Amino acid sequence: MKKITVAIDGYSSCGKSTVAKDLAREVGYVYVDSGAMYRCVTLFCQQKNLITDGKVEEVKLRSLLPQVKIEFRKNAEGKADAYLNGENVESEIRSLKVSSQVSIVAALPFVREALVALQQEMGKAKGVVMDGRDIGTTVFPDAELKIFMTADPEVRAQRRYLELKEKGQEEPFEAILENVKQRDYIDEHREVSPLRKADDAVVLDNGNITREEQKEFILNLFKQRTGA
Repeated sequence: MKKITVAIDGYSSCGKSTVAKDLAREVGYVYVDSGAMYRCVTLFCQQKNLITDGKVEEVKLRSLLPQVKIEFRKNAEGKADAYLNGENVESEIRSLKVSSQVSIVAALPFVREALVALQQEMGKAKGVVMDGRDIGTTVFPDAELKIFMTADPEVRAQRRYLELKEKGQEEPFEAILENVKQRDYIDEHREVSPLRKADDAVVLDNGNITREEQKEFILNLFKQRTGA
């Protein structure tokens, strides 16, 4: 069975990471959470006080970017946790504080250039599942399987609300919904690599289907593309 690259793009809180992790685990591929990488850079900016009134100190961040070391390590459950400069930040980068600013950091051309290069290096050998906003359009335009995930903003906000609540992070639903809508707008309208469906991507609206149904849907697509 030939190895391929699987690119999963879509809107925030669509469950891209969950789907990508499930598929990678099922087929024995490497999973890379590109969104977590942008969240790590955002957290780094917050730690260094580089964001003021919704604007990033670009000159300073550009000079400090070589100091940002991002890696993924498997935890006791076999899942990949994000590490920033040697520290496990998996919980921190999922907070609403980081979510509210990640899109403005991800929109910076020099940040995207640096992380896209790193992502492409990670996927050189194929046998990789990567999710994000521009994987099928910019990072891996020649990926053999591209999936574009979507769902109504209210559905995605509710998922995010429950996810944060499970982690003990209580946030008002209205604030989360507003954040989802703001991120959609910024992601779709940024100058470099805006969020859009690749022409050859398969659309998956998972607003009204179960995790098992979407897993089966994607696994069938994977089998078709690999000849399994």
